[in-house]
Amino acid sequence: MTVAEGADHARVAAYMTEDVATVDPEETVAAVAERIVESTDHSGFPVAERRQVEGFVSASDLLMAEDDAPIFTVMTTDILVAHPEMKVTDAARVILRSGIQKLPVVDDAGTLVGIISHADVIRSQIERATPEKVGKLRRTLEGIHDVELREERREVALDELIPTQGKVYADELERGLAEPLVVIDDAGTLLLADGHHRVLAADQLDVEEMESYVIVMDEFVELGMLRTARQEGLEAISDIEVVDYARHPLIETTKRLQE
Repeated sequence: MTVAEGADHARVAAYMTEDVATVDPEETVAAVAERIVESTDHSGFPVAERRQVEGFVSASDLLMAEDDAPIFTVMTTDILVAHPEMKVTDAARVILRSGIQKLPVVDDAGTLVGIISHADVIRSQIERATPEKVGKLRRTLEGIHDVELREERREVALDELIPTQGKVYADELERGLAEPLVVIDDAGTLLLADGHHRVLAADQLDVEEMESYVIVMDEFVELGMLRTARQEGLEAISDIEVVDYARHPLIETTKRLQE
């Protein structure tokens, strides 16, 4: 198995956090609100009884509730949960498109076994980034433009990147996250050549810089991908549209688990 194939087959179980903080459905709103205020890592909690997930409660759920109300009366009961054998890239699809920050992970019996977050997804892909694709792209550019290029690995500011894709699709997410972030430094103009999905996920985490494989062009060359980006009005990663999201077969909702 190649490194790229290994990244493609990474499972949620390898990157989820197993020690999950939960609240009991009978706990009061006041008690849970205090836990959220005192925590630096939680804006909400899975609601579970004997490790069976019944819902999720967030700070917004508590805003208008009475202090002595039990959590089961205010929690969200129809939430998305993932399976530990799901691919990390598919979990990322759900997290990115649903707008949630954390995805509870349950086994075949519906027992809570972990939780996977935006940060876990990014970590899984950064750890598995490989230079194979950047080398292939560098050689291609050298052949087309008859120039000698060099490769670097450095931190790149996301707000300086010009995307080269106007849209990313849900069924491309696996490919996009499983490959390294590749940037072309065209004499100071930074083109995002590959890794659009991972960059979008990082941006949602308020990550400002990412370590990248960079192909450096010392003299400016008007690349075809730059012309295309200009024609499509692409100036920043916020211009990328994500479309065609579909549920994954290893995603359930707590409502379906309880039926």
